[in-house]
Amino acid sequence: MNETMAQFYTRDLHKLIDEVKAFRDEANLWKTAGSICNTSGNLVLHLIGGSNYLFGTVLAHTGYVRDRDREFTQNGVPKEELIRQLEVLIPLITNTITSIDLTAPYPIPFDDALRTNGYVVIQLLVHLNYHLGQVNYLRRALEGGD
Repeated sequence: MNETMAQFYTRDLHKLIDEVKAFRDEANLWKTAGSICNTSGNLVLHLIGGSNYLFGTVLAHTGYVRDRDREFTQNGVPKEELIRQLEVLIPLITNTITSIDLTAPYPIPFDDALRTNGYVVIQLLVHLNYHLGQVNYLRRALEGGD
C-alpha cells in the first residue's frame, strides 16, 4: 500500500506541475474566477507549505517552518519557482510514505483527532486533488481551452 500511495502522489504532483506549466499568461496564476476565492498560485503555495510541514516536519523531521497565512497572501512567485518547489516535494513525499508504517499513529492530531499515518496520507491526497481541480478550473476560466 505504501508504494501505491507514493505512486499516486507522484502522478498527481506531476499533474499539478503540468497545470502550472499550462498557464500561458503567468499573471493568471494570481487571479481568481467564479466562486474560487484563492488564486492558483496561492493554492500551489498552500499545497507546498502543507506538504512540507505535514510530511516533511511531522514525519520526516526536516525542520520546515510553515507560514500558513503567507501561503494565501503571497503573490507573484515566478511560475518556474512554483514548479521547482513542487518537483522537490515528489521525492520528499514518496520517500516519506515508503518509509512509514501506515497503521501507526500520526504524531500530532489531524482533523481534530488522533489519526493513523494512513488516514493522513489518504486525506492529504484527496486535498491535493481537490486543489488540483480548482487550479485546472481557474486556468480554463481565465485562459480558455481544456
